[in-house]
Amino acid sequence: MTGFSLFLSVVQGLVAGLGVTVFVTIASLVCAAAFGFLLALLRQFAGIKFINLAIDASCEFLCNVPALTHLFILYFGLASLGVKLTSITAAILGLGLIGAAITCAIFRAGFAALPSGQAEAALAAGLTPFQTIFGILTPQAMRIALPGLGNYAVQLLKDTSVVSAIAAPEIMFFARSMVTSSFQTTMIYATAAALYLFLSLPLMQVTRFLERRYGRLKG
Repeated sequence: MTGFSLFLSVVQGLVAGLGVTVFVTIASLVCAAAFGFLLALLRQFAGIKFINLAIDASCEFLCNVPALTHLFILYFGLASLGVKLTSITAAILGLGLIGAAITCAIFRAGFAALPSGQAEAALAAGLTPFQTIFGILTPQAMRIALPGLGNYAVQLLKDTSVVSAIAAPEIMFFARSMVTSSFQTTMIYATAAALYLFLSLPLMQVTRFLERRYGRLKG
């Protein structure tokens, strides 16, 4: 097999995991943003000490324990208790929960950056707390949070490489399998790096566009 044909076979093998990588990234991002926004709302506006402590403790645990540990708990630990998750489900749930702690901090920073007088003025004008939070504060907080969310999305795409450890068939899973069988370590991992770069660059451009288009408060 010539060098070029070997390279093509490597690319073909790695592309087999491309769809799973993209799917896990998108699904984890949706979960992280949804749960993170909910946690940020509760932490910022609920005003209940027990809830605040529970959210703070959960976020500290999720952020300060390695992602691989969370994945092993979900995939292997739960299986030992009779709860069997597929590798992809465990990957999405694990990365989504970790991301929820990260996006919670991003959303909270967005809300905290808004002048407190806006909420007071909206309530004084007769708006309900629900209308004030979701109609006045949230759109502005989202714009402030966009840069952080964009950076997190790019990081999440790269972090999907760890889910190969629980046999999720993404890019690095196939890369490791091919290295074991062919021993073409440099070519395979360099090609895998190029694929991640191929995915990351457009995502970074989209993030920058959204920042330019929506990331500044107007007024």
